[in-house]
Amino acid sequence: MAEIEREAMEYDVVIVGAGPAGLSAAIRLKQLDADINVVVLEKGSEVGAHILSGAVLDPCGLDALIPDWKEKGAPLNVPVREDNFYMLGEAGKLRVPNWPMPPLMNNHGNYIVSMGNVCRWMAEQAEELGVEIFPGMACSELVFDDKGGVKGVVAGEFGKEADGSHGANYEPGMELHGKYVFLSEGVRGSLSKEVIAKYDLSQGHEPQKFGLGMKEIWEIDPAKHKEGTVTHTMGWPLGGNAGGGSFIYHLENNQVYVGFVVHLNYKNPHLFPYMEFQRFKHHPMVADLLKGGKRVAYGARAISEGGYQSMPKMVAPGVALLGCSVGMVNVPRIKGNHNAMLSGKAAAEAAHAAIAAGRSADELSDYEAEVRDGAIGKDLKKVRNVKPFWSKWGLVPSLVLGGFDMWTNTMGFSLFGTQKHGKTDAAATEPASKHKPIDYPKPDGTLSFDRLTNVAFSFTNHEESQPAHLQLSDPAVPVKVNLPEYAGPAARYCPAGVYEFVSEEGKDTRFVINFQNCVHCKTCDIKDPSQNITWVTPQGGDGPNYPNM
Repeated sequence: MAEIEREAMEYDVVIVGAGPAGLSAAIRLKQLDADINVVVLEKGSEVGAHILSGAVLDPCGLDALIPDWKEKGAPLNVPVREDNFYMLGEAGKLRVPNWPMPPLMNNHGNYIVSMGNVCRWMAEQAEELGVEIFPGMACSELVFDDKGGVKGVVAGEFGKEADGSHGANYEPGMELHGKYVFLSEGVRGSLSKEVIAKYDLSQGHEPQKFGLGMKEIWEIDPAKHKEGTVTHTMGWPLGGNAGGGSFIYHLENNQVYVGFVVHLNYKNPHLFPYMEFQRFKHHPMVADLLKGGKRVAYGARAISEGGYQSMPKMVAPGVALLGCSVGMVNVPRIKGNHNAMLSGKAAAEAAHAAIAAGRSADELSDYEAEVRDGAIGKDLKKVRNVKPFWSKWGLVPSLVLGGFDMWTNTMGFSLFGTQKHGKTDAAATEPASKHKPIDYPKPDGTLSFDRLTNVAFSFTNHEESQPAHLQLSDPAVPVKVNLPEYAGPAARYCPAGVYEFVSEEGKDTRFVINFQNCVHCKTCDIKDPSQNITWVTPQGGDGPNYPNM
């Protein structure tokens, strides 16, 4: 095949991803120098289309970036008024009092927000400053210079046929070059994964850990709605099968975010995270809240949970990783957007100083130092042992040990040092022969729903004629290895019903990939026990179109 010829555009900084990290970087660059050329490339059909975060937002990131955000109309309209923590049993609940919790767990001063709407507003602020933002422009490749550094990306390639060949309407896309490239793709981004592997950025750091977060937006009975109420639960239905918990946030207009997180280091391949979420809604506390209401949206995404000790090196020649591309979620707080914003600001300041000094395409070491030693590092270091405690000892011991460790870290020391995570989430999966299947009740269609029905409420869409963006290293592995050894976990760990094993009389079992259903959560790329599935970006604009999520 002849080498593809592409036009190239030159910028000072190229930013991949219009999430809170990427937009913060773009805004800060323009604040520092109105003449600097900045472009933001977003794979979603619009800014916010691929943002899934039923968030309680700590505004410290916005305070640092845009101190007058209130006057500028930022959509932070619902301050947290009430904070509840419950331990659930199958039919009952136990309220966990707030007073023994470390101060960092207090949500006073935080806001219940739609991060999709926050990012849409941030994009408006960026464009007013002169930032170019191109939605529907998936970045499919990195471009390297002659020294092996990153000098840009390929964006906007369209028209490939299902077999990868160029169709009649093929468009090669463009190369966008920058003195520096920022990757703010979110969790397990395909380009970030390539950079981490190419430059061995994870060397000397713990494996990244992940959770699968699923969320529905419900409109509920106004009599039950309590705007500003935040509720978190642990315990049932997961029990000892997996770590995780739920969140219920009351926002505006009689709406609530109902979310459920399953830590992906679970051992039993029979576990079905989506069905655990659906079963959770039948708990009396939740069922009573939702009775008479209606679900209006659904989505899912992976969450980085490794924290302080799992952050890889963040810079390589010409490139920097921002936000969830690094993994900056504070797990016990279930918050990462504030750190994503602070990381974008820090990367922008490092790049601006470098460009002003006549540098380009080198490592922005000042950015990495600020992340590790500044506000982000301080936020994550205090909670670094909560996740490994939970993984090693289970829920109740981790509450005691983790709470104690957070208190001592608040005072500046830890008796436990820095705990290790050990295995990757994929390696944590054990053979099916070691575990019993789990019997899940059938969704009732009122409180709980089957996956394909719910996926319709994510408004996801993929052009069917394009190559599947879920790629198998070895097409034989799902049927020959994962099905007999692990009971085919792909049929369960995917929250969108992408994967299925099809058995027909007289024919061999087939592994089918329904990539049109994909909501871009990246769980398969993370949890597949054979590490045989790679998620790559589909054509620009394809994927979910989340409303106000």
